Amino acid sequence: MSQTPHQRAEEELTAFALSLPETDVVPGWGKDDDRIRYLRVRKKGFGFFGEKGETEDTFAMTVKLPISYEMVLELPFVVEGSPWYRHNRWITARFGAGDDVAAEMETLKSWLVQSYAAVAPKKLGQSVLEMYRRAE
Repeated sequence: MSQTPHQRAEEELTAFALSLPETDVVPGWGKDDDRIRYLRVRKKGFGFFGEKGETEDTFAMTVKLPISYEMVLELPFVVEGSPWYRHNRWITARFGAGDDVAAEMETLKSWLVQSYAAVAPKKLGQSVLEMYRRAE
């Protein structure tokens, strides 16, 4: 069966995240989290894909954005979370069945880098930020 555009986007973003040093992806750990996939650096979460009740034609990615949090809240596909998420500057990018997630791939990749750098040990995070800036 062929993948939906949203599934292809998650696959590409997962591959990108796994290209960052010392990362892995693990499934949700409880029966309610079986549709959630966690991205980690040294066993600390820096993002996750999925939401409870998601379908194959939807896409959600949650990341920590300490630098650009306020700016991204204006985007139509960004959703603020609970008070804890807002206080800690985590956002969710949510795309429905008719939304073009492919048009936002570079933005989503840059958010993964920012979130990675926020969670990773300082030297590791800084090295990835420098590498990413040089590549732009």
